[in-house]
Amino acid sequence: MKKELVFLTVIGKDKKGIVAAISNFLYKLNINIEDITQKVYDGYFVMTMLVDVKDYRQSMNKLTGGLGEIEKKMNLKIQVQHENIFNTMHRI
Repeated sequence: MKKELVFLTVIGKDKKGIVAAISNFLYKLNINIEDITQKVYDGYFVMTMLVDVKDYRQSMNKLTGGLGEIEKKMNLKIQVQHENIFNTMHRI
């Protein structure tokens, strides 16, 4: 089966539990993490995730809404971008 990929970008002050909160949320929605990178720069946490939503059977609004709740609770900035949008924006 073909994957349906979404990019997640997370930025905020470094604190415990960021990766756990996001990965647990994705797990509960049956979303697989395909790739993850994270780094702390001068006290700021920066993470990118590439996730596969092909087995996710709900609206993207539920995904972005749930991530929005994590964003507010943990004082983060979370950006969600579907692979199709990313590819269209970066087409030469």
